[in-house]
Amino acid sequence: MTNAATDNPVDAAFTSTDLDDIPPTYVDSKATSTSVSAVKPVLTLSGSAASFTCDGRKHCSQMTSCAEATYFIQHCPNTKMDGNNDGIPCEQQWCH
Repeated sequence: MTNAATDNPVDAAFTSTDLDDIPPTYVDSKATSTSVSAVKPVLTLSGSAASFTCDGRKHCSQMTSCAEATYFIQHCPNTKMDGNNDGIPCEQQWCH
């Protein structure tokens, strides 16, 4: 790489710090969208006091019921509770 003004060679080594000042180029086509990490959906089941919130849990061992596991796979990102992708989570632990 050369300096355009002097035509002298310039040693160019970029670090992650150099990239901090560059604005992102992604443009969201939906002006009203919200990032997934900011969304905290809550479901209240009628006839039950159960209320669930996406809180980062991903595994069956972290659930307390089939209803909770089902809510998580339907509403929360990156869950690991439906190994065979049949829509039924935690079949050995909760949803027999």
